[in-house]
Amino acid sequence: QVQLVESGGGLVQAGGSLRLSCAVSGSIFSINSMAWHRQAPGKQRELVATVKSEHSIKYAESVKGRFTISGDFNKYTVDLQMNNLKPEDTAVYYCTVDRHFVAWGDSYDYWGQGTQVTVSS
Repeated sequence: QVQLVESGGGLVQAGGSLRLSCAVSGSIFSINSMAWHRQAPGKQRELVATVKSEHSIKYAESVKGRFTISGDFNKYTVDLQMNNLKPEDTAVYYCTVDRHFVAWGDSYDYWGQGTQVTVSS
């Protein structure tokens, strides 16, 4: 069984920063893709950022220049540094990982329980 545990969510004012962290444990022998997704109330789930074991990184247009993803493929951890937060960033954020190289927008096998991020105006 694979477990993903997120931390770091909370309430912040617009313009502020938060750092989300995710630790992976359990029976997974390799990870090649890590990502953060988010889902706001009444909206579809959105892919925010991905990092691959070969070091490629991609971001959704809505967060480019404000968010930074970093992954440690030896320690199985992935972080999301979020700066200049906006009210529209309010959502539940999910850490996800996969053994394969997952294309942008494709599904991930393993998900965390989610952590709430609320940005007040």
